Amino acid sequence: MKKILVAGAGGAPAEGVIFSLQQNPENYLIGMGSEPTDLVLSRANKKYYVPYANTTNYKDRLIYILNEEKPDLVHFQNDLEIFHASLIRSEILSTGVKMFMPDHSVIDTCVHKYKSYKAFKRAGIVVPKNIQISTDEDLKKAFRELPDSQGKIWLRSGDIGGGGKGALPTSDYALAKSWIDHHNGWGSYIAAEMLTSRTVTWLSIWYEGELVLAQTRSRQSWMHGNRAISGVTGVTKVGMTTSDNQVTEVAVSAVKAVSYKPHGIFGVDMTYDKNGIPNPTEINISRFFTTVRFFTESGINFPEVFKQLALNEKLLINKGLVNPLKDGLMWMRGMDREPMLVSNQDIENKIIF
Repeated sequence: MKKILVAGAGGAPAEGVIFSLQQNPENYLIGMGSEPTDLVLSRANKKYYVPYANTTNYKDRLIYILNEEKPDLVHFQNDLEIFHASLIRSEILSTGVKMFMPDHSVIDTCVHKYKSYKAFKRAGIVVPKNIQISTDEDLKKAFRELPDSQGKIWLRSGDIGGGGKGALPTSDYALAKSWIDHHNGWGSYIAAEMLTSRTVTWLSIWYEGELVLAQTRSRQSWMHGNRAISGVTGVTKVGMTTSDNQVTEVAVSAVKAVSYKPHGIFGVDMTYDKNGIPNPTEINISRFFTTVRFFTESGINFPEVFKQLALNEKLLINKGLVNPLKDGLMWMRGMDREPMLVSNQDIENKIIF
């Protein structure tokens, strides 16, 4: 039996990992989380409360859990916790548990969006122009240099966190200024050129510089996108397997732009520009995306491969596997119901139009 501690238990990102690992009956899942009302819903075999990772009590509680349970592997599933756990990795490793993460400098680059933007830019990758907004003059410069044909720019928070945190598309300077004021975002907000609504994600696992596994998924829609001012929630409603050599080439270049020897999980988010080129907008580092269960149900279990690599177990796939899943598989999600794996044919057969 292998004991695996998964952080963020009860939340959708961690639950996809827990579900996937539980497909192997030899895995025993321990969940920990900071929201008891989420944690109680977790599929984990055992559950521990832990304070938020940016609080003073987090480290002592985490080390206590590790010493108490002695798991073989610990895995973190949100940017904030990944960043802070990485800072104390020597103390974590001293308990005897394994971790499978890139160097802290790579994590720091990826969780801070302007740092990753600069890394992509240095590597010669096509990206939308970004301007960090520290002053009112920076915002005026953004409206001079970045607007699209409708006068819009894209504002987003550069702080740690996903889900389209603080994003706002706007052509209104006064609104943009008020938005940044409201979010206390001077110095952390970024303005960027507008891209299209077409997005794609390339999820990959690397081991000491070698690509082990990757799969591409396009996003057909966002969950509750009409409830967000930006239209972006970070929660995919419908995802679809796809394969595209250009996407793979851009994603690999983006990964290598932030790490000379990639190690661990790299999820490259890309948005297409008006010329049809996928532009990397961020790398979700050292964590699986929320719909990783999609790939498991479709036939490729990323978390199990991750565990095999982390614990030096026999790898049950050939290394270098890219886009092994059939194109056109769709993962559909809704509130308070199990997600569903379907194809276009399924929709046509099950619905009267």
